[in-house]
Amino acid sequence: MKPSLPAQPNHIAILRLSALGDVCNLVPTVRALQRQWPHARITWIIGKGEYSLLAGLSGVEFVVYDKSTGLAGMRALWKSLSDTRFDVLLHMQQAIRASVLSLGLKANVRVGYDKPRAKDAQHWFTQHQLAPHPNAHVLESFMDFARLLGVEDDHLEWNLAVPPLAYEEARGVSGDAPYLVINPCSNARLRNFRNWSVEGYASVIEHAWVQHGLTSVLTGGGSSLEREIGDQIEALCQPGSVINAIGGTSLKGVLALIDNARAVIAPDTGPAHMGNAMGTPTLGLYATTNPQRAGPYCWRDFAVNAYSEAVRTYLNKSVEDVSWGQRVRHADAMDLIKADDVIAKLDALLAYTAAQPTTGPSDES
Repeated sequence: MKPSLPAQPNHIAILRLSALGDVCNLVPTVRALQRQWPHARITWIIGKGEYSLLAGLSGVEFVVYDKSTGLAGMRALWKSLSDTRFDVLLHMQQAIRASVLSLGLKANVRVGYDKPRAKDAQHWFTQHQLAPHPNAHVLESFMDFARLLGVEDDHLEWNLAVPPLAYEEARGVSGDAPYLVINPCSNARLRNFRNWSVEGYASVIEHAWVQHGLTSVLTGGGSSLEREIGDQIEALCQPGSVINAIGGTSLKGVLALIDNARAVIAPDTGPAHMGNAMGTPTLGLYATTNPQRAGPYCWRDFAVNAYSEAVRTYLNKSVEDVSWGQRVRHADAMDLIKADDVIAKLDALLAYTAAQPTTGPSDES
């Protein structure tokens, strides 16, 4: 017999290990659960890098799992939680590794995705599944877990923790002049193909500098590819128009940079969703993934969207004929995005936010 969902949970577990953008999109669900049950404990099992981004999130106990530790790390985590039984486990990671990890956790009931959204047979590891929600944004898919438990107040709220030292770090990078944050690279996973051209970024930086008086701060990790791309962009730009901080900031420092930026420009990668979470105007660059599913949620109207053209060009199909979430894995797909398109969207975004200053996504409904 299938166990019932708790009407008044005292201890809620969230299992979501990665990635940076996804954990940002999950925070509004945490806030919705906290509003519904302010006295409930919430334990979030999270990845190591993702924890460094969200550390200090109010009302949340984090248990960190370093994926590099494999099964030994799982056993250590299970042992640390051996005396803990959760009222409900919200299994929000569609990956076999997370499902295996879930097996060693004690929970009265386990909730996962409905079969169409459950990758890697995740529905085999849960007792309750979400109601179908075709064509849902990633953020909405997370919020569906709260709705299944009976949460009605699903307005968006983040309130990420950014310590004063992070703002000091950011100020040391940006100085006091107004600036954009540009995070040019996405995750370097095999056949990801989400990065735009260095020439395109250089053109946008030139426009922002000349037409808007904005310096561009480049952010990113310390990989050799990211550093190389940052150096190539910088070499094409006027002196003073760009600050190359790739590999030179902490994740909290990037959050602080984003918080004080005039806008964020990024492909489908974590900082696009970090910008959304901080209430900073965000311009996403999308061709290989669908921005209606994975774009910065509150700024989807300002995304440069070449996804339909990419599906047509490289898959010989229309968007209506491919599955929701279908990726276009072609090395040339991002070349469909033209610098003039990005510049036009940037001008529109800056004009919109100047005329109607944003109060942040926490006030969106």
